[in-house]
Amino acid sequence: MSLPVVTIVGRPNVGKSTLFNRLVGGRRAIVHDQPGVTRDRLYATVEWTGRAFTLGDTGGLEPGAESGMAAQVLAQVEQAVHEAALVIFVVDAREGLTPLDEEIARLLRRHVQARIVVAPNKVDRPSHEALASEFFRIGFDQVCPVSAEHGLGVAELCDVIVGALPAAEVVPEQKAIRVTVVGRPNVGKSSLVNRLLGQERVIVSEQPGTTRDAIDTPFTYNDTPYILIDTAGLRQRSKVQQPLERFSVVRALKAIERSDVALILVDAKDGITEQDAKIAACVQDAGSGAIVVANKWDLMPSGADARQQFTLEARDQLRHLDYAPIAFVSALTGYQVSTLFPLLQTVAQARAHRIPTPELNDLIGDAVRNYPPPSYGKRPVRFNYATQAIKPPPTFLLFVSNPRGVRVPYRRYLVNQLRAAYGFVGTPIRLVLKGKSA
Repeated sequence: MSLPVVTIVGRPNVGKSTLFNRLVGGRRAIVHDQPGVTRDRLYATVEWTGRAFTLGDTGGLEPGAESGMAAQVLAQVEQAVHEAALVIFVVDAREGLTPLDEEIARLLRRHVQARIVVAPNKVDRPSHEALASEFFRIGFDQVCPVSAEHGLGVAELCDVIVGALPAAEVVPEQKAIRVTVVGRPNVGKSSLVNRLLGQERVIVSEQPGTTRDAIDTPFTYNDTPYILIDTAGLRQRSKVQQPLERFSVVRALKAIERSDVALILVDAKDGITEQDAKIAACVQDAGSGAIVVANKWDLMPSGADARQQFTLEARDQLRHLDYAPIAFVSALTGYQVSTLFPLLQTVAQARAHRIPTPELNDLIGDAVRNYPPPSYGKRPVRFNYATQAIKPPPTFLLFVSNPRGVRVPYRRYLVNQLRAAYGFVGTPIRLVLKGKSA
């Protein structure tokens, strides 16, 4: 059973994202004093007294916006309220009822069929509760004063929410493949996300830095569940100076850490840049699976020669990611985008693959006999036992007589033997060497 959706709306800077974080129980949305930080819809599951619902955060609502970023945010908010079973209309109790609040209230009454609860925010003391009474004037029956920052009134708001929603239970679902789209600013990440989803889920703009948060979107393709995560563009560290951009970078890096597969998006016209290589290194260090996606391929010469030349460049510039498949797509036209789905499944399965311990010991034993490691000092290095760790990425514990005697070239040889036997397409392989005392 799909969970009912509760959507938070309101004008800019009234504390919507702070309330979202408070209800979710963590810092899932970026909060900043600068108005208009939230632009795309952000969702999370909330459980309260045995009931569950999906909570959505939205950007600051400016009714009547016809162009620019404000119009795109307005379109996102309209989509969010149309799918909602309940709308939380957040206002600022300290500022009182503003003309923009009244305009939003009229818009909600005209176009929203769901129940609407007004939440005057910033009621930080019981003595401030009288400030909330003014908001009964806008004509909604339920007014629940809260302090999102301090948590006052939040439990009462949750009681109102679950009391108004249809019954729903948390149903165990098939584990979804978590896919994070990463890359430099303006390489087409949000366009690719929208193309994969088949809808305008996230805002697309030529303005760099449009995406600020890590936006999770669950969906299903050919009966396989996915969670697609759009992220902010990652610039060179020396160029990241504003606190808001630093928050965005942290969210993007954390999204990589929790993903099964990362789509490393590069601009085919620019080729592989130094920053692309740094992003790829972050993906490898996080242990995520990887697919290099050359976007804007519709602008490149057709034919196998162009692909071959790009592949050679990618293998040269991304030597640490030589195991990652390369896809050639156009998010703008949809060219070859559907080919990403079988690649995603292949990489996710490879990352989760486990080798039975007897098979692993046979493989390592054969590899060592065929090409023994150099001696360390006057003593040969002996491999005693091998086993695979439980959690991905594929991590192998090798018990040896002296770990320092197994140098980097020989470790690379063992990794190549594992890949030759089991594939492990698109996933890093880690070797952990342990001595007798370990």
